[in-house]
Amino acid sequence: MDKKRKALLKGAAQHIDATVYVGKDGVTAEVVGEVVKQLKRKRLVKVRLLPSMEQERHEAAEKLASAAAAVLVEVRGRTAVLARD
Repeated sequence: MDKKRKALLKGAAQHIDATVYVGKDGVTAEVVGEVVKQLKRKRLVKVRLLPSMEQERHEAAEKLASAAAAVLVEVRGRTAVLARD
């Protein structure tokens, strides 16, 4: 994905709320399934990585993106933005 497209997606992500939450169990099959389901409906999904999660947040976001066959747009704080490829 080129820089211009990524910048547009980052801008669009500012106006949506997180709809998927990753808790203490980390990236599970249920979380991946929900992200895939939402990516089929929308082009962007915002994921909130809760403080109770034991994994490092960048690592968890990359794992979730690869498992869901999505592109990791950005990780800002404890929020990750994924886009369908």
